[in-house]
Amino acid sequence: MKLTHDLIERNQALLIILIILVIVVGGLVEIVPLSFQKSVTEPVAGLKPYSPLRLTGRDIYIREGCYNCHSQMVRPFRAEVERYGPYSVAGEFVYDRPFQWGSKRTGPDLHRVGARYSDEWHRVHLNNPRDVVPESNMPAYPWLAKTPANAEDIQAKLTALRRLGVPYSDEDVKKAPAELQGKTELEALIAYLQGLGIELKRSN
Repeated sequence: MKLTHDLIERNQALLIILIILVIVVGGLVEIVPLSFQKSVTEPVAGLKPYSPLRLTGRDIYIREGCYNCHSQMVRPFRAEVERYGPYSVAGEFVYDRPFQWGSKRTGPDLHRVGARYSDEWHRVHLNNPRDVVPESNMPAYPWLAKTPANAEDIQAKLTALRRLGVPYSDEDVKKAPAELQGKTELEALIAYLQGLGIELKRSN
């Protein structure tokens, strides 16, 4: 039987099988080589694993849905780099599971927000965004300042991440709850934001 274009179009099962085959082969060709590139699998200079406070802040960032409006990926285009700073590279995200790239920008890109504003600015912004950005349509998060940071499961989180290759030591895991003592969710989220994208900013 000759495999013709007409035969493929008339036979739905065959068409589906061939489509799946093309997607699998194409995916393997594009994805597998990335696993062997150092620029993708090794951290950029100066990158450190998240501290317990920043890791907790990252979980709050995800829980509150901040990624729905904010990308964390500066694209390699002139306008992007001029506005936000050096474009994002994979080595900055090797400890992120999952990474927060996304494409939605109801609000500005946050990848280079670290150290751009003071802690106090972030505190005011999260409690009532319109106090610092009058045109903002971002909701307020006043409960974060009243909610203690959760220290109960932080050791389990660090242990799980260590199994995935993040270089946390036994000492890091042991001391993790102490770093969250007396901290609020607001402080944790601000700590996370203040560390975003600062490695390449420092080297440029």
